[in-house]
Amino acid sequence: MRKFILPILTALALGAAAPAMAFDTGDQISMQAALDVATDLGVVTVSHTNFLGDEWEVDGRDRVGRWMEVYVDARTGEVRNVERGW
Repeated sequence: MRKFILPILTALALGAAAPAMAFDTGDQISMQAALDVATDLGVVTVSHTNFLGDEWEVDGRDRVGRWMEVYVDARTGEVRNVERGW
């Protein structure tokens, strides 16, 4: 029985680590690059950044305090959508 404990524990450890290793950013842009794009569009204060798998969502405020939400393509860095509060 003892000779089976270490292989079983190793298999369990590798199985638990597999979901963490499955995520690969590959050729996707960094969060900083997405923030730079949002800043170029007028976001001055960033309140929230979220990676949605194929795009970055950057929430913040412009220079006069209006709410903005910028969606940046995670592969190309192109702006997909900009929402502004009034």
